[in-house]
Amino acid sequence: MTESLPEDVADVLDLVLDTDEPVHVALRRQVPQLSVHSRCTCGCGTAYFELDTNEVEPAPTGPGTVVAVDVQLYTETGECPGEVLVFTQGGYLSWLEVCSWSDDVEVSLAAARRWLRPPS
Repeated sequence: MTESLPEDVADVLDLVLDTDEPVHVALRRQVPQLSVHSRCTCGCGTAYFELDTNEVEPAPTGPGTVVAVDVQLYTETGECPGEVLVFTQGGYLSWLEVCSWSDDVEVSLAAARRWLRPPS
């Protein structure tokens, strides 16, 4: 989606922001101006964004912090070990979170990329 973001973050945003959903389309327009200012240190891949809000329009998500995307992850065996969440604040992309629900399956941004892709 953009060269200013790390490839893993850009790829997951591209996979979870639906091109048919108006709010997601508005959020996609913000991605070229997005950068990562920090990441979670546990290895999950969660990324916190920095965005010049003077350069983009807010998405119609409402005020405050909103979960704009909530996608459950499914392994090749059909197990659901976690999810990917995309948060906005005041209509602007704020952070991408990778959540684990399982102690048996490691959930990371790399795993999310694999599980979000349609089987080929």
